[in-house]
Amino acid sequence: MGSVQGQGQASSVFALRGSLYSALCSILLSLTAVRGVAAAGPGDADTVHAAIEAMNAFYNDTTGLWDTGPWWHSGVALRAIAEYTLATGSDEYMDMAAFTVTTQRAPLDWWPEGGGDFRADSTDDTGWWALALASLYQASGNSTYLDLAKEDEAYMYSYWNTTTCDGGLIWNIPNRTYHNAISNELYLELTATLHNLIPGDTYYLGQAMQEWEWFNATGMINSEGLINDGLTEDSSCVNNGQPVWSYNQGVILAGLVQLSTATGDASYLNTAQKIADAVVNDASLSPNGILTESACATADECEPNGTAFKGIFMRGLAKLDAVLDGHPYQTYIQNNAQSAYDNARNGTDFYGFAWQGPFDTGTIGRQESAVDLLLSTLSPN
Repeated sequence: MGSVQGQGQASSVFALRGSLYSALCSILLSLTAVRGVAAAGPGDADTVHAAIEAMNAFYNDTTGLWDTGPWWHSGVALRAIAEYTLATGSDEYMDMAAFTVTTQRAPLDWWPEGGGDFRADSTDDTGWWALALASLYQASGNSTYLDLAKEDEAYMYSYWNTTTCDGGLIWNIPNRTYHNAISNELYLELTATLHNLIPGDTYYLGQAMQEWEWFNATGMINSEGLINDGLTEDSSCVNNGQPVWSYNQGVILAGLVQLSTATGDASYLNTAQKIADAVVNDASLSPNGILTESACATADECEPNGTAFKGIFMRGLAKLDAVLDGHPYQTYIQNNAQSAYDNARNGTDFYGFAWQGPFDTGTIGRQESAVDLLLSTLSPN
């Protein structure tokens, strides 16, 4: 699952652990060589391409998923290749994307109740795929992707809580529990994005405004300007003080950028900047200026979900930086990308967990995080 409260809750059947996990990673890393021309480093499209080629070593031609991670990681990888298309104009991976969508839109083995079309047993898992579909629509113009994203929005909103916490999406659908940050941030970004993609829309703008007004009033943004994991599961519905994960700081940035675009209201960008500044200036999250998943003492503690988080933050930060005068986060983004490129990359363009280095091992979470980071160095974002 995308939420990490307790890390063990409702774990995905696709998460591989123990010896099987390690063996598969070792096989992939030892057999794969990256194809293509020599890359010039961060800011160069060939560098991103090389990282995507390495990422695609995890791609399963039968399932359409990227192996070694939970199901939602493949939604993040799918969006990354759509964003690569938007940034470069290359349609090299569009057939792969189409196959993934066609295959994975079938009803899920572990949640047939959703009826397929990426309607999962947690609202955040659906949200990752819905945003990938929106990006695919932007990259291809194929209305099927837009229709699926709209269907997923409706599914997510059907779990808006009308009985406790004055609203908000719940995370765990089977148990109808937990108002977490990520599900609601994803819904904000999705609805604001749909509004911006659909001429004449009013519905999705209204949904985005409803989400933001609720989220901003919950107290999930703490006194330091950072976002904790969610709300307490009692009647008080207050900030639960759970870890400050990097992706919770990033998705909200992208959502507020979309909302500002939708409304023309720059105050949303001001709010986003406060969150971004809190991350950049936090000694635990950005020691020596390099983004770190400080809630994990080791990479193993971040498995199976958290290895993807930092790249998600960087994607949101880059979206914010692109619309701000003077691009105040460009140096931070570039420094992180250079550190990862110089210190966390092996000889075949796989990237490790810590962007300070050294390279440890390759998984889809680590690799898609690096791809998102490197994509953030391209212009436009």
